[in-house]
Amino acid sequence: MSNATHLAQRIQNLQPSAIRELLKHSKMPGVISLAGGIPSSDLFDKEGLSLATEKVMEEQFLDAFQYGLTEGNVLLRQQVVDVCRQRGITTQTDNLLITSGSQQALDLLMRTLVDEGDIFVVERPTYLATLQILGLTGADVKSVGSDERGMIVDELEALLKTTRIKGIYLVPTFGNPSGTTLSAERREKLVKLAAEYHFVIIEDDPYGAISFTDKKEKTLIQIATEQGAEDHVVYTSTFSKILAPGLRVGWIILPDWIKQKVAIIKQATDLHSNSFTQALAASYLTLSRLDKQIEVIRGAYKQKCLTLSALLEKELGEHIQFNQPVGGMFLWATFRYDFNTTAWLAKTLSQGVVYVPGEFFFNDNPDKRTLRFSYATASEEQLFEAVKRLKSAL
Repeated sequence: MSNATHLAQRIQNLQPSAIRELLKHSKMPGVISLAGGIPSSDLFDKEGLSLATEKVMEEQFLDAFQYGLTEGNVLLRQQVVDVCRQRGITTQTDNLLITSGSQQALDLLMRTLVDEGDIFVVERPTYLATLQILGLTGADVKSVGSDERGMIVDELEALLKTTRIKGIYLVPTFGNPSGTTLSAERREKLVKLAAEYHFVIIEDDPYGAISFTDKKEKTLIQIATEQGAEDHVVYTSTFSKILAPGLRVGWIILPDWIKQKVAIIKQATDLHSNSFTQALAASYLTLSRLDKQIEVIRGAYKQKCLTLSALLEKELGEHIQFNQPVGGMFLWATFRYDFNTTAWLAKTLSQGVVYVPGEFFFNDNPDKRTLRFSYATASEEQLFEAVKRLKSAL
C-alpha cells in the first residue's frame, strides 16, 4: 500500500504553482524571465532599510526578537493606518491584522469564510494562487468574465439572480494577471450588489500604489464606507511590491464580525508574523522614505512597461494584441489567431526566454491564446533581447 493513501483527500489532486515551476527555468544561465511577478531588487532602498535595521537594534531590540501579538506589532499597525489614509481608506489599529504577506491574508480569509461546497466567484482570468487556496477549501468556484474595464459586473449580477454566493475575490487595480483596472462605475455597482445580495468582497490591492498616471480610482473599501456597506468588503495589501517582498509583511482590514475569527486562525497557523521584519517595516515607515521609494518604483516600471509595449507592438503586433498597462507589473497579451501558448513555451525556453501561459489563470474555459508578461524584473536591455528571442521563436 502506498504511503500516498495517508494524504488528506483535499490535497490528493493539489498541483504546484505553474509560476513557481517556471521560475526554476528562469534561474538557468542565459534565460531572460518575463514570468514571475517579482519586484526589481535593483530598486530596493538599501540605505533606508539599513537605517531602519540600525534603528530596530537600538530602539526595538527586545520586541524584534521576542514573541509578539497575533494581531501584529502595534507601531507597525499605527504606521499602516497612515498608509491606508493616504489611499483614502479610514481605519484604525484594532481593525488591522498583520500577515506574512498578502498571500497569508488570502489563506486566512478563505479558511475563515468558506465551507466545502460554498460558491465563491473569481474573475476570468484571476490570480493563480487564489485558485489554489480555494481548491483547498473545497469551494465551488465560479468565474465571470473581464475586459479592459475589469470584471464585467453585469455578468456577475446575472449570476446572482440565480445563484447564492458566499463571496468574490478580485484585484481591482492593475490586476494580476490582466493588468486592468475596474472602472469607477463598476466599482460602485459591485459594492451595491454585495450589500443587496449579502456576499463578501475580498479586495486584494498589492499594486494600487504603482500607478503610471495621477488618476486614482477609489478602493472598494472606501466606496463601501461611503455607502454604509463596510461589512461587505475585506481589504488586503502588502509591502512586498513597494518595499521588499522578503520582509513578508502584509495586512488585512477586517470588519468587526470577522476579525476575531481570523485572528484565532492565525494563532493556530503561526502565532504571529515575523517579529523582526514587522519591527523593521515599522522602523522604515517612521523614516518617511516610503513615498519617495514608491515614486522611484513607479518611474522605473513605467519606463520598462513603455519599452516592452513598444517592442511588442513593433516586432509582434501582427501576432498579438494587448491593452496598454497604466500601472502595476503585468502586461496581458492574446494571440490574434488560434495558438497554444503553453505548447509554445518549450520553444521560447530553447531560445532563452520564459513567460507565464495564460491558461493557468482560468478557473474554467481557459483561453490558450493568452500569456502574461512581467516587465518589472528585467532590465531594458533584457527586454529588447527577450522580444527578439520571442520573435525568433515564432
